[in-house]
Amino acid sequence: MLRILTTAAILTGLLGTAAVAETFEVKMLNKSGKERMVFEPDFVRIASGDTVRFVPTDKGHNAQTIKDRIPEGAEPFKGKMSKEFEVSLTKEGLYAIECKPHFAMGMVMTIAVGDIETAPDSFLEGRIPKKAKKRFEAQLSNL
Repeated sequence: MLRILTTAAILTGLLGTAAVAETFEVKMLNKSGKERMVFEPDFVRIASGDTVRFVPTDKGHNAQTIKDRIPEGAEPFKGKMSKEFEVSLTKEGLYAIECKPHFAMGMVMTIAVGDIETAPDSFLEGRIPKKAKKRFEAQLSNL
């Protein structure tokens, strides 16, 4: 076993340290400041392989991808109501996230995976409730 550890230590020294995936926590809240029904933060930029942990600080929330608003080839996800869950994202691009019961109230967030600088034109196309669209537009200003 000592030999394996020594070999691993030598390889790490020669190749550099491996990148360690990070976990980003997002709270699901009924209220934050003057805003109601929010993800906090509502925009995160992560590296491929990082994890986002959704925490229902207040009950009655979930987090799920919005159909046709995730990178092509990415796997959609859907958390259970009032349950904490984690998702690791490896496909670079923008992910639009909603709380299903509060989507019309604007409870949305954006996850940018990788060095994305602009949103695809399709990100804000189609039917999006007015408050949700306004919040998405504000989130995209972080790109």
